[in-house]
Amino acid sequence: MSTSDTVVLGDVSVTRVIEWTGRIRTVADMVPDSTPAGRAALGPPFRDPADDGYRCAIQTWVLRSVGRTILVDTGAGNDRDRPQIPTFDHLQTPFLENLARAGVRPEDVDVVVNTHVHYDHVGWNTRYDDGHWVPTFPNATYVIPRVDHDYFDPVNEHRRPAPVTDADRLRRRGSHLVFGDSVRPVVQAGLVTLWEDRYVIDRNLSLEPAPGHTPGSSVLRLRSKGDRALFVGDILHSPVQIAEPDANSCFCEDAGAARTTRRRLLAEAAEERTLVVPAHFPGHGAAEVRARGDGYEITRWAGFRPVGESAPAERG
Repeated sequence: MSTSDTVVLGDVSVTRVIEWTGRIRTVADMVPDSTPAGRAALGPPFRDPADDGYRCAIQTWVLRSVGRTILVDTGAGNDRDRPQIPTFDHLQTPFLENLARAGVRPEDVDVVVNTHVHYDHVGWNTRYDDGHWVPTFPNATYVIPRVDHDYFDPVNEHRRPAPVTDADRLRRRGSHLVFGDSVRPVVQAGLVTLWEDRYVIDRNLSLEPAPGHTPGSSVLRLRSKGDRALFVGDILHSPVQIAEPDANSCFCEDAGAARTTRRRLLAEAAEERTLVVPAHFPGHGAAEVRARGDGYEITRWAGFRPVGESAPAERG
């Protein structure tokens, strides 16, 4: 199969734009419910067999549909205080240059989809300019699940479980910083649409809830001329979760709901031959699946150019 940065599904082109690739923790840390056998079966794009290192891609999916440019998730962003994850503290990447190479200028973007409100999905919502966080995509409508917006807004802190450990407290502080530098500025600029239940972008694309990883996690559904894809955000962090759908990531906030959502979406994808497009898979980035035993297996990788084969070691 030939590979490129773009595949075409019906009337929609999908371009992969990489912000960062590298190692974060181990697969056992990231997907603690996974089995040793399941982790050992992962190939080099996803796991370093020498030390179980988890290989990750932070990336944005650029969709062109019905004459508009849509971004699905905006990565980690530059210049940000991220005490909860030193790898991305004051990160500097050429993400905007990478977008430009894909033919996208910030002012060209019509819609920004945040599948959920975590630091590595909302970061480039804004950029730092003369002491202020300003919208990176000034002409876009930013589409954010209302449930996640309300849950992560610090004014609603009383609705969240109280932190117990020092790690919990650090992560909570980090989530407040994320909201302050990557969400609140676009809300204050009047660019945000908060949605519930379902949101239709156009005849090819719609959003629907997929709770568990966060309360408001969502998936973007593509259906066009018989082609289908599900952009599943962090419902899947690693292919081990395809083989072992009950294995949650360490970041899933509602374990039971996350498992239910993952099984539901994988079952649908297998039955309807839908391309599954996670947020963080390196390699070819997306795949079709079929049922196997109590889980699923990959039958075909997407035609995206593979990345992350020789990912740099984590810094910090």
